[in-house]
Amino acid sequence: MTKVVKIKRGLNIPLKGVAAEVLNTVAQSSNFSIVPDDFSGVKPKPVVKEGEKVKVGTVLFIDKNRPEIKFVSPVSGVLTAINRGDRRKIMSFAIQADAANDSESFSKQDVAKMSVDEVKQVLLDSGLWPFVKQRPYDIVANPADSPRSIYVSGFDSAPLAPYYDFVFKGQEAELQVGFDVLKKLCADVNLGISAKSEVLSAIQNVNTIVFDGPHPAGNVGVQINNTNPINKGEKVWVVALQDVLVIGKLFLNGVLDFTRTIALVGSEVKNPSYYKVVYGSSIENIVKGNVTENASLRYISGNPLTGIKIDANGALSAYASQITVIPEGDDNYEMLGWVAPGFNKFSASRLFFSWLCGKKQYVIDARVRGGKRAIINSNEYDKVFPMDIYPEYLIKAIIAKDIEKMENLGIYEVAPEDFALCEFVCTSKMDLQQIVREGLDYLRSEVE
Repeated sequence: MTKVVKIKRGLNIPLKGVAAEVLNTVAQSSNFSIVPDDFSGVKPKPVVKEGEKVKVGTVLFIDKNRPEIKFVSPVSGVLTAINRGDRRKIMSFAIQADAANDSESFSKQDVAKMSVDEVKQVLLDSGLWPFVKQRPYDIVANPADSPRSIYVSGFDSAPLAPYYDFVFKGQEAELQVGFDVLKKLCADVNLGISAKSEVLSAIQNVNTIVFDGPHPAGNVGVQINNTNPINKGEKVWVVALQDVLVIGKLFLNGVLDFTRTIALVGSEVKNPSYYKVVYGSSIENIVKGNVTENASLRYISGNPLTGIKIDANGALSAYASQITVIPEGDDNYEMLGWVAPGFNKFSASRLFFSWLCGKKQYVIDARVRGGKRAIINSNEYDKVFPMDIYPEYLIKAIIAKDIEKMENLGIYEVAPEDFALCEFVCTSKMDLQQIVREGLDYLRSEVE
């Protein structure tokens, strides 16, 4: 019998602009940008030079501290630039794609006949290993480790998130092979699904767990905490479902294909729907002519809570499964401001009268609406944080760089995305996700 876990604390934010279940076609962009900062815990060392031709699967850079981890080009073309920032930090690898779509040579693999080391080697050589992440620290996993378990979230509960049954329908065979690969890496593979899932309920050889509740029920960190929390010294690997599919395609068909189905969503999108896009691609062709004109807009690679701000010609980040477009808010001037009844404003604390309007979708812009102030123990984080952790005390311990308290309060279990809702409801306007990211990096530098 499938285990069911009910998540009671959390918050669904009903934003306007949910994607219709329509898959549109668009010309592939010729501009690609691979950003090393998408991969936490990595120090990039370039392997190719500017002006060199690359294929799908050509190694662009490696991790300086773990050179066996390779990061490859998702398209064929020419590496036009290695963009650097302060102190010559590598910001991005710019690729001018061609129409040939040439690829490095890969072959089909029979997972059942392979050893663990052979499976790891295929993932390393193909450049797919960076999509295996590790808890604690929320970084690219170390291939030399043996994890306690592997977790995959089979649904996304974030605002305007893609509907996975639509995205992965018809690709069950590739998904199954992807999970078979994960099963080779670790005997304990866990798949969290929603009660409505049909496509993923047929996946075999995994521990299927149903999660029922509001966001962040789809966060893999919440799923781990509510089933088998991480203790100090343990390592758990996490793989996104879209990357399980890419792994399955490689082993089943011998094809390295970084194409993913993403949702273009948000209140400023004229026709929210789905597109097939290669990661690193410029979003210009997708949003052109399909967003509100003559308005100040915020383009986000990812969901509105955890995504990365990009330009209208910016690139789809490595782990993103949606592009969100909302108003920037810098051209919005309101009479009376917070004093107004706010029938069109969403509030988690019922500050406005909009809660009387029943099921309503809202347009929320990118404004912070207030200045930073001292953190207050108001219990507002606990209402939306469904983990057995005291979030406010953990944030204070991180700020104080008190390693012992950080460990006792559960920092090994969390990732920045787990604090996104806390950040949304925070009256102190604190950048909680950045605080957690810095805390994880500091702890790793001191402990490991």
